[in-house]
Amino acid sequence: MTRLRGAREIWGRLHVTVRDLPFAVLLFATAFVPDFHGSGTEIGSTVDRPFDAVAVAAIALQCLPLALRRRWPLICVVLVAGGFALDQLRGYHSVAASALPLALLSTGAHLERYRRTAVAGLSLAYVALVAEFVRRGTEEPAAEFVSFYVALCLLWGGGVWLRSTRLAEAERRHQVAEQSRAAERARIARELHDVVTHHVTAMVVQAEAARYLTAAPDRLDETLTAVTDTGRRAVADLRHLLDLLNPDHGVGSRTPPVGRLLTLVEQTRRAGQPVEFTEEGTPPAASTGSADLVAYRVVQEALTNALKYAHRQRTSVLVQHGERDITVEVGTDGPGTAGGASPGGSGRGLAGLRERVGVLGGEFDAGPRPGGGFAVRARIPNGSGS
Repeated sequence: MTRLRGAREIWGRLHVTVRDLPFAVLLFATAFVPDFHGSGTEIGSTVDRPFDAVAVAAIALQCLPLALRRRWPLICVVLVAGGFALDQLRGYHSVAASALPLALLSTGAHLERYRRTAVAGLSLAYVALVAEFVRRGTEEPAAEFVSFYVALCLLWGGGVWLRSTRLAEAERRHQVAEQSRAAERARIARELHDVVTHHVTAMVVQAEAARYLTAAPDRLDETLTAVTDTGRRAVADLRHLLDLLNPDHGVGSRTPPVGRLLTLVEQTRRAGQPVEFTEEGTPPAASTGSADLVAYRVVQEALTNALKYAHRQRTSVLVQHGERDITVEVGTDGPGTAGGASPGGSGRGLAGLRERVGVLGGEFDAGPRPGGGFAVRARIPNGSGS
């Protein structure tokens, strides 16, 4: 099986003319089999003639150019048509005449330029061939010539249909590729928004707090250290995100490492936000990385909004790992924001999270709590349920 697969790969790497050559040679050799003499296509009622040197040339003109039928289709069909005319006028009527339908089909399918010119030229050549038969006093009725021409036109039309089908499929694949690239760009934009917004917001809040700690060197040093740590984490997260653009980078690496939720909470606490963190249950072994990543981003975006719009207000984070889904709830005593983005911002915040959760078939809700404050809730299927 391995050898067969290797042979197919080697064959597929060969030039198209080399791959088409064996059939052309086979048809050429078949035309000389005695049992097939005079059994080919016959128009014009020409008397059968035994093979001679001119017959060899006519057969070669019809068969061997088939090796060019996909690479140089116009040259192929012109040579094959010339050989066919010679075959019919001389009365050889060899099986090599079956090359003409294949040449017409291939030309209709693969010719890129001068298509109308080729049709007009081939039609005039056929008219000239019929005129020569008439000059010789053929007994073939006109209806036979017309029906043969119609058959040739249908062969060309079949090639045109194959061409249009191939182009339509190529266009469909192009559109799918464009949609995939657009979706990937949107995903990367969301990732960048989540990473940059959270870390930069934390750094801004910490830097603002440092202004009022000049009289307390110990606390000032602690705050500046927190700013430095946050910056380093931002760089690490950006490097991790950029690694995802590497085709050799594993898909599973999209999931934040175990314990990053707690690190995220601690970072927010060091920015001056009182956060209560509760994590219940154990992630199932079959949990998908996508669900874990979306849960992480929900918590990250909610804490970022808490820092921006409800700074120093009590915030609670609850993450529950079930058998079939992950439930996240982040509540803040402050007003929060329903938009999930600062005024004049990109609007990628909570709206982007709603889209992410929806893609996985989950549920997302963000809005004011009945007793005051703001809450973000999400239920994210982890892919392990039946």
